[in-house]
Amino acid sequence: MPFITKQLHSPTRQKAFRFLMQELGITQSEAQRLIAKGRLSQEGEVMANNAGFIEGTFDFICFEPLTLGLEPTFVEEEFAVYDKPSGLLVHPQNRHTPYSLNDEIKHRFGHDANITHRIDQETSGLVLAARNKVSERSLKMMFEERQITKKYLAMVRGHLAEPLDIEEPLLRREDASSIIRMIVRVHPEGKSSRTFIKPLEYFPDIDATLVEASPFTGRQHQIRVHLFHVKHPIVGDPIYGQDENDAVRFLDREMSNDERFINTGASRLLLHAHSLEFTYNEIPYHVVSKEDFVAQCFDAMKAK
Repeated sequence: MPFITKQLHSPTRQKAFRFLMQELGITQSEAQRLIAKGRLSQEGEVMANNAGFIEGTFDFICFEPLTLGLEPTFVEEEFAVYDKPSGLLVHPQNRHTPYSLNDEIKHRFGHDANITHRIDQETSGLVLAARNKVSERSLKMMFEERQITKKYLAMVRGHLAEPLDIEEPLLRREDASSIIRMIVRVHPEGKSSRTFIKPLEYFPDIDATLVEASPFTGRQHQIRVHLFHVKHPIVGDPIYGQDENDAVRFLDREMSNDERFINTGASRLLLHAHSLEFTYNEIPYHVVSKEDFVAQCFDAMKAK
């Protein structure tokens, strides 16, 4: 498990953040951020003041990345690109998350390396990681300013013959249930959202179309909701295109793999982040996934 508890010892009374700076080799702001997140405790009492003092032995919750051998698909001096498998979290959800892509990135490139954008746990494909704080700020700003072009592949239900320009506002549900709030819908009060869809190949035997999706905006679940809205939901989507009770059961982890397959037509969401295109330090980059997504689709649609 990446988050572990270590015992540290301060022989003299001193500012907690200064001790962490010396012990861990981190900046003052990072040390104070860790204290504010409740990482320090002594005799079971969590330190609440990031300018507080420590003395003697105390507990420190730290992140020690775990590796399962996932290698980056593309490496440069300032950044790297990973081809994430479906089902793998990008960031740990909490301290009990056993493994995420963040583990591999920090294991290989160090504490300052970080992910610059997110894709859903169920979505596979390319994730751009910065190797230091400077490139992290630059790349995140490039995403915000739409200077990085992302293209996805998806297998959708039905025959989609013509390109689509879907421009529908998206709103996250505001119901009392925290689970339901994870579900996004088209709504006039939502944030402006736009996705370009281009059909690539129709497979009549399964009545499904392989499409390329290019999101102009980057809203949560944008591609999934927009395709569901135009009545071409993504095969394998356990939320959009499903009965609301089934969607909640999936999010609550109450649905078996067999039932999910029967309901959605696949063992995973058939959405893949296929390419990233951008210019960094005046050098153009076009990174394309090496995975055979179509083969993965047909494999995921086979009954086990």
